[in-house]
Amino acid sequence: MTDKAKILLVEDDHNFGSVLKSYLEMNDFSVDWVDDGKHALQTFHSGNYQLCVLDIMLPNVDGITIAKNIKELNPAIPFIFLTAKTLKEDILKGYQTGADDYLTKPFDSEVLIYKINAILQRNKSTNQTSAQEQDVFQIGIYTFEYRVRSLVYNGKSIKLSPKEAELLKLLCTHKNDILYRDIALKSIWGEEGYFTTRSMDVYITKLRKYLKKDPDIEILNVHGNGFRLLIS
Repeated sequence: MTDKAKILLVEDDHNFGSVLKSYLEMNDFSVDWVDDGKHALQTFHSGNYQLCVLDIMLPNVDGITIAKNIKELNPAIPFIFLTAKTLKEDILKGYQTGADDYLTKPFDSEVLIYKINAILQRNKSTNQTSAQEQDVFQIGIYTFEYRVRSLVYNGKSIKLSPKEAELLKLLCTHKNDILYRDIALKSIWGEEGYFTTRSMDVYITKLRKYLKKDPDIEILNVHGNGFRLLIS
């Protein structure tokens, strides 16, 4: 099972905020809820969030200002504005701040879930495409140079076989997420079968051996699905 996407919710209406937090959690998101704008940036600092849902009208610090401050810390973070305002200039101001979407209260909670999932999926696809175009990956203490099939650490270099390099690149592009077994087999071996599956298991064992110098790196088996490259 993949980790739950972590969302920062900033909403000052206690009844609405509580209900929305529960609804998001029912839909398999991890949610931190802040009810005052002055606490939003500090909370963002302390968590690793994939998306922010911000009310615009907040006490002390408004949602637009919070979004600008968050974007300075992490320009790639997506966010959705929630507001009772319907004025065109307010909507434009939200998008000019870099909002990925905008919902006017009252709104259908299912629509919010759809928008969140669409944004997260788009970001995931973009990140994976960027990673697939990479030639060099940092894996803990190791530097993986894909083109020359080299794993370097502390001045030492390990030469990888073509399939070891392909498999490690796939693990890197799915870092902290599941690399499904069938995807790896079809991508590297061109087919699924008993012998290709056993062969991949052998290569996974070799990669674990190469990476064992860093205790913060793990390649986990995900039963019935595939593998996860975890870097703490």
